[in-house]
Amino acid sequence: MSTIAAISTGQAAGGIGIVRISGENALSVADRIFESVSGIKLEKLKGYTAAFGKVKADGKYLDEAVALVFRAPKSYTGEDVVEISCHGGLLVTKQVLRAALSNGAVPAEAGEFTKRAFLNGKMDLTAAESVMNIISAKSEQARSAALNTLDGALYKKIAEISATLKRIAAQMAAWVDYPDDEIEDLSDGQLKSALEQAKADLKQLIDRFDMGQIIIEGVETAIIGKPNVGKSTLMNMLTGYEKSIVTSVAGTTRDIVEESISLGNVVLHLADTAGLHDTEDTVEKIGVDRTVKKTDRASLVLAVFDASLKLDKEDLKIIELCRDKNAIAVINKTDLKQELDAEIINKNFKNVVYISAKSQQGIEELEKTIEKILGTADFDTSQATLMNERQLACCQEAYNNISEALTAVENGLTRDAVNVNIDIAVENLDILTGEKATESIVNEIFSQFCVGK
Repeated sequence: MSTIAAISTGQAAGGIGIVRISGENALSVADRIFESVSGIKLEKLKGYTAAFGKVKADGKYLDEAVALVFRAPKSYTGEDVVEISCHGGLLVTKQVLRAALSNGAVPAEAGEFTKRAFLNGKMDLTAAESVMNIISAKSEQARSAALNTLDGALYKKIAEISATLKRIAAQMAAWVDYPDDEIEDLSDGQLKSALEQAKADLKQLIDRFDMGQIIIEGVETAIIGKPNVGKSTLMNMLTGYEKSIVTSVAGTTRDIVEESISLGNVVLHLADTAGLHDTEDTVEKIGVDRTVKKTDRASLVLAVFDASLKLDKEDLKIIELCRDKNAIAVINKTDLKQELDAEIINKNFKNVVYISAKSQQGIEELEKTIEKILGTADFDTSQATLMNERQLACCQEAYNNISEALTAVENGLTRDAVNVNIDIAVENLDILTGEKATESIVNEIFSQFCVGK
């Protein structure tokens, strides 16, 4: 394999910029561009050793830096690795990378460092996929779930199920292939019990997927209501700054304003929408149409009502729009005299929260209600969690294969017929962990990573 290099820190000014070099010639490439103050070559250093010095290119010094040496196989990629930490300016970090590329390294592709870690047996495919989930985590639960997957929680569960299936498949195969030997066959009862346990374990993983995706990906959330009920003020209260323009003029928000926030245990992808009402204004009509479409697609709706006004036909349209949706009625302006008919709201919404967005009151109750309605409050991130659709598809296929194997047992089919389905189930689980993943699947997974990771 070639020796690769890339910037592993963000493409923005910071205290430190890191250029990572990995491959058979990583140390010699680094030695061509780095001079330690002690004069010792990096190739002479042991693993987990750092040296202070300067980075040079074309006979000129670029910056002071620290070079950290990792020796194969005890490195992130399983290869020799050098990480050069320089000052975190965009220019100097790019110059250090350019120097490495001019002295024998080639640019790393997206996710190539982690791909090499996978190919060199440093991590399984589920752990590799969790790396990007850790990087993109926007909530504590998302980070915790991804970290537990990186630590092997999902792999261990899948390996446990796979081992059970392999064991019973091997025993049945031996009984079929060596009929003259005294090999005890599994009884139908024993076989069904083992298959049903494997099926139940997969079902638990599959059933947790949607909740896991809420934790990992967040929830598309629409804030809707008629004009001037305080939607934009609520948006600003949740984001913590003036994301939406707030005025006393009805219809100030004419388009959708979006922002992602972490609220309690969940990330909300908020959309502050145009006020829903009848209008002849062409621009407002477009905004209202977009609001309706956004509401249809949203997984969670915060329907805002003005506590100081009686419900009118526009409010009733909003109530109807929320029917059969995951919706919370947010009664705003509780600091004013209440005129709203709460009985109608309570009749049409299972979840009602009273707030004063202007005075920042009620956000804690809204947070608790959102966690309750989404079910995230009690989600155990230490349990094995499927992190993406690829993993879900593998589990679903294995589940279906085991179901077919159970049907074969119940119908009295031969052990060969049962074993075929078990073998396919095991193959799907091996694809999930990467033990039998095709090159195209592996390439597709790592192409979604950032360069430098």
